[in-house]
Amino acid sequence: FGPALEQFLGSGAGLSATTITRLTAQWQDEARTFAARDLSGTDYVYLWVDGIHLKVRLDQEKLCLLVMLGVRADGRKELVAITDGYRQSTESWADLLRDCKRRGMTAPVLAVGDGALGFWKAVREVFPKTKEQRCWFHKQANVLAGLPKSARPAALAAMREIYNAEDIDKAQVAVKAFEVAFGAKYPKVVAKIVDDIDVLLEFYHYPAEHWIHLRTTNPIESTFATVRLRTKVTKGPGSRAAGLAMAYKLIDAAQARWRAVNAPHLVALVRAGAVFHKGKLLERPTDITPPRPPSDGEQHTGTEVA
Repeated sequence: FGPALEQFLGSGAGLSATTITRLTAQWQDEARTFAARDLSGTDYVYLWVDGIHLKVRLDQEKLCLLVMLGVRADGRKELVAITDGYRQSTESWADLLRDCKRRGMTAPVLAVGDGALGFWKAVREVFPKTKEQRCWFHKQANVLAGLPKSARPAALAAMREIYNAEDIDKAQVAVKAFEVAFGAKYPKVVAKIVDDIDVLLEFYHYPAEHWIHLRTTNPIESTFATVRLRTKVTKGPGSRAAGLAMAYKLIDAAQARWRAVNAPHLVALVRAGAVFHKGKLLERPTDITPPRPPSDGEQHTGTEVA
């Protein structure tokens, strides 16, 4: 644990065994406080979920973190919950969701994640009104894994035509083109797209400015690139609570650098039930006043992966 702490605090921190013990205990306390906080005053409209295996062994097995990041009604991204568990276990995810609901969390409008997660059965039980979007990053990797290397470049280009389409109608045309190109030789691979098409194209029903954020779980992946780097240097047996606390602390520190989603003022409209057709606002609820759009210095207008 010492080397990881030195990476977080700086190699010149001069960490003694006593200091490491004190910081470990302090961070575990902070992680427990975070996990018990009241959620009734925070509205998470969008939710990204994933199960992340860290490259560090704790208690003789790899630590898997169940992570939920959310987008608040004002467009800011925030860590919602982090715990250890089993990525494909419905019960692990249901326990986490039930705990969040008990602490006052309301159902997100949309959740984004890998189709292999146990999360989906769990969210249908705990928050049945939440819509589902499958992560294109994970789906793309799964499709390519089922193809010979020679077919992968064309398949990758064809999938990009689907999730980068101008609107859902053009995306559906691109799906048909994918079927025509690969259906005869690779029907099982094509089924991976076609069978999940509704939850792969769900993001098109939201503001066009949000599509780049909603089609993958990149906010989690990019955050954990740093966490994996920081934790992989630790060796030997350790406490699961200590490993969880380290991951929490690193994510908590990273939150200060997270940018709001594009067009953050539209998030409140999504929560209020506004209808978006081909990415454009079709029906504006009259019972809310959307937050003031940030000034030029505050709003991110460039592009990002997600």
